[in-house]
Amino acid sequence: MRPDVHQRLHNFEVRALGMPQLVTVVFGAAFSQADSVPPEWGQGWGAYGERLGSHLGTSLAESTANFALAEALRVDTKYYPCACKGVWPRVKHALISSVTARAGEDGHRVFSIPAVASPYAGGFATLAWYPARYGAKDALRTGNYNFLDSVGMKLALEFLHPVLEKFHLH
Repeated sequence: MRPDVHQRLHNFEVRALGMPQLVTVVFGAAFSQADSVPPEWGQGWGAYGERLGSHLGTSLAESTANFALAEALRVDTKYYPCACKGVWPRVKHALISSVTARAGEDGHRVFSIPAVASPYAGGFATLAWYPARYGAKDALRTGNYNFLDSVGMKLALEFLHPVLEKFHLH
């Protein structure tokens, strides 16, 4: 059954600012700090703050694009863990869920434009605050990383869902 508007807004909030996403943002900024990306920002706490803000901005742009596209196309992009048993069926479910969404009142699976396009929206959003030397090629690369991150997040949610539910973190 398709979630109502309140459930969809709550799902957007969790996707944009929920604990799993905030952990991803903090660690993503730490990896960018370790790799000094972009190098123009330097090192130190101030530079980490810029990278943290950048990762948060990218996440918000991606989540907003996902929500807006899902609303426009009337698909449900929330991740639903598999009811199946076994590691490989659950991995397969998470991978398929990375490029599909639920549609209609019966929840049938369709190709998910929001799931595929929104990571690139986040990548292109970075061009608004990254140094001027960065361009479309860099935004596409960031979009690729964002998409792989979303696949990894679905794999993590598949196996960590019971723990997250227990502590009301998802």
